[in-house]
Amino acid sequence: MKKGHTITVVGLGLIGGSMAIDLKENGFAAKIIGVDTNSDSEDKALRRRIIDEAMPLEKAVAVSDFIIVATPVDAMKKVLPAVLDLTDEQVVLDVGSTKETLLESLRNHKKRGRYVATHPMAGTEFSGIEAAVPNLFTHKYTVICDAADSDADALEKTENLYASMQMHIARLNAKAHDVHTAYISHISHISSFALALTVLEKEADEEKIFELASSGFGSTVRLAKSSPDMWVPIFRQNRDNVLDVLDEHINTLSRFRSLLIKKDFDTFYRLIEEANSIKKILKS
Repeated sequence: MKKGHTITVVGLGLIGGSMAIDLKENGFAAKIIGVDTNSDSEDKALRRRIIDEAMPLEKAVAVSDFIIVATPVDAMKKVLPAVLDLTDEQVVLDVGSTKETLLESLRNHKKRGRYVATHPMAGTEFSGIEAAVPNLFTHKYTVICDAADSDADALEKTENLYASMQMHIARLNAKAHDVHTAYISHISHISSFALALTVLEKEADEEKIFELASSGFGSTVRLAKSSPDMWVPIFRQNRDNVLDVLDEHINTLSRFRSLLIKKDFDTFYRLIEEANSIKKILKS
């Protein structure tokens, strides 16, 4: 596996910054260039030595082997075509958690082959370059979408990049990816936002929340701390799939409510047992 690449990260937040850390530390990248519309983010990334240099986009692309676009997903619809317009043999990849709308917008781009659509399935509830950490991706999965639309060499180089981070690779088409992420990620965030709002509405005394909150409650609402700048664009782009999952979730909640009203705790017990089978999937 060739190392010592020059890599530009466009969008210096949790994911882009964490990738930069790992790629520099494992030697895959000899130099990391940062591009961000927020100069404070560039300055912080420089001070933390997450990036080696900040540059304007056009200059950065010209000297890079890889360009990783790690902006919010709405911004990707503008940034990715602009990056591809500047490329020659460089490899361009994104890390967004929605794909169908984005890939459709790029379908007819003349340099579509230089682009590989990826989604590293890792993250935290925190955002910004301050949240970037090493080893965020180790032994996690990254999804490559619509791989057949990417040039063979771009695909191989992208797989090498993720292999250097000790990530497993799965392949899905864009539509299937968006459905799956609606179930395993997007609905979890909506549920966490809703639970946090419910608790805040019912418990005006915030000190009591902090005093009584157990680790279980904290883990349940952890995702409610996630940035709206990141999540509103995701919900906008994956709206239909999220609505389908949300409807199903609401129906299940209504079923639990009905059982409580009827005092049917035998059925409640059985449903909890059914829910316990999730451990066979999660294996932890």
